[in-house]
Amino acid sequence: MITDTEPIRLTQYSHGAGCGCKIAPAVLEEILKGSFVAPDNKRLLVGNHSKDDAAVYDLENGTALISTTDFFMPIVDDPFDFGRIASANAISDVYAMGGTPLVAIGILGWPVNVLPPAIASKVVAGAAAICAEAKIPLAGGHSIDSKEPIFGLAVTGTINVSDIKQNNTAQPGDYIFLTKRIGVGMLTTAEKRSRLLGEHIGLAKKQMVLLNSVGEKLGKIAAVTAMTDVTGFGLGGHLTEVAEGSRVTAIIDWKKVPLINGVEYYASNNIYPDGTKRNWNSYGHNIAFADGESHEDILPIVADPQTNGGILFTVKEEGLNEAIQLLNSSGLSEFATPIGRIIERQATPVMLQT
Repeated sequence: MITDTEPIRLTQYSHGAGCGCKIAPAVLEEILKGSFVAPDNKRLLVGNHSKDDAAVYDLENGTALISTTDFFMPIVDDPFDFGRIASANAISDVYAMGGTPLVAIGILGWPVNVLPPAIASKVVAGAAAICAEAKIPLAGGHSIDSKEPIFGLAVTGTINVSDIKQNNTAQPGDYIFLTKRIGVGMLTTAEKRSRLLGEHIGLAKKQMVLLNSVGEKLGKIAAVTAMTDVTGFGLGGHLTEVAEGSRVTAIIDWKKVPLINGVEYYASNNIYPDGTKRNWNSYGHNIAFADGESHEDILPIVADPQTNGGILFTVKEEGLNEAIQLLNSSGLSEFATPIGRIIERQATPVMLQT
């Protein structure tokens, strides 16, 4: 066992990283097919019958309970930052429904014969720091001895039933917005392989620790029709879920998609997570380029797994100015430009214009 005073690289103790650990969409579909949606419950407003970020249970007093869980293996080397990122990512699922987080429970798997407990304590401290930022208690949890370090949260939230946002309710004519940059998977993979350029150090972490609290505010805008957060399936996967679930097509202006600095460099040098290929193999047939070309240089970015990525939302034209004003007042002015539109269903769910 190493000691807690020795420098460690947590990412070297796991085979995957962050939301890149997610099971590929096609495999998950196979796991969840069949009768898994039953038994149903009339008070379960959002459950296994859709591909949403969290379950929502009607309390029959005008409000509902949101329940979600998310956990993964280290995506950064520092244990405190790992705890922060994993926690912000888990809490994001409540925000992505338009809700208010209420309380969190920790989920810890730790290789106790390899990494000392003091390092795990730093992970939990990072989680507590993010929970404090979200103004919720970290109220306990569960731990196991595991071969690889794992951490995350189970989070409970609340929401007014009228404010619930789902990922399958976009409408033709809606504008599409994204509140964070794409490319976390590539930069963290480059760091794990010791190929991260000096000018890109810290960029991914800075984004991953940011709470998606703007989702709670967006939930109160009636003209916001659909919402989700972009995580392990990448931008392409989550756009596909929105478009397929809503039976529409999402037209994306690729030049307006916000990218983390350096993403094109890593894509051109084939530095990306294994989950990128799994993602594209699962849903690539649902994405087409308007010019009919293959654009091999863009595909790794479209399918790049994000960890605590931004809020992806659609809004009616009559609510466009309100949404833009909210983004501006929330310090997200760089994301206050639509990246696309929703149109009537075409041959493919997602169309990219380059």
